[in-house]
Amino acid sequence: MARRGAGRLEREELEDRPERSERTAERTTRPRRPEVERSNRLREEAVEAVSRGQATRRPERVPRAMDRPPLPPVPVRLPDADVLLRRVLGDKAGGRAVGRLDEAARAFTDERFSDSRRILNQLVERAPQVPEVLELLGLVHYRMGHWRAAAKRMEAFRELTGSTEQHPVLADCYRAQGRWNDVDALWVEVCDASPSAPLVTESRLVTAGALADQGRLAEAVRLLEKGWKAPSRPRDHHLRRAYALADLYERSGATPRARDLFAWIRGHDGGFADVADRVRSLA
Repeated sequence: MARRGAGRLEREELEDRPERSERTAERTTRPRRPEVERSNRLREEAVEAVSRGQATRRPERVPRAMDRPPLPPVPVRLPDADVLLRRVLGDKAGGRAVGRLDEAARAFTDERFSDSRRILNQLVERAPQVPEVLELLGLVHYRMGHWRAAAKRMEAFRELTGSTEQHPVLADCYRAQGRWNDVDALWVEVCDASPSAPLVTESRLVTAGALADQGRLAEAVRLLEKGWKAPSRPRDHHLRRAYALADLYERSGATPRARDLFAWIRGHDGGFADVADRVRSLA
């Protein structure tokens, strides 16, 4: 399935084409998905993601992919969270729920995940069809390492919104559980949707990581190498892709290529993850 999906990107391998951003769900929601010191967190996850597979226990039998309803041609445009909450709960109770959702988002930002989960569990019981509640609760479970619970909420978010914007998180939950067929299926959906460059890159990283977890290093390298061209002004998603590729080069025994790519990352951002240590270790 991954090969079929990858074929859709062969004509659009440059992932920074401006029209891609128009195909990613845009919702003027309140509160929006929290951006929790996003750059620093992404850099931390660059290290966490490449090592996740080695630390996670794998199932003896790989389950079949879930039977999901197909996504619509474009994401569903839904009202803001405050509109939906007031519509479901009434104006007064809905207004209070909006405040509670804001409170949960602040707790998430402060990494008080248990507090955020407690609030969101109360909200999701009363308003299970509000995307922001499902999305944030899924992210909370994800950050807590509750892979099945996170996947449950993100699957509901996917079905409700018709969006692929949380597919990297959802796929990583299945990767952590060794559900390789679900990782492949979600990669196909991202390829078909052709959303924004960072989202495609994040999905590519998870899919490559899942291949590497299965010992399929050569396929993982090919997936990350496909269409890769080092940009002169890299952004976070470029650096993350380069870091994952360099890590796979090292694990595959291609030490000179790993060293050169880690050095390229260090040249653009010496504080990115543990790249300075990686360069020194390969010198």
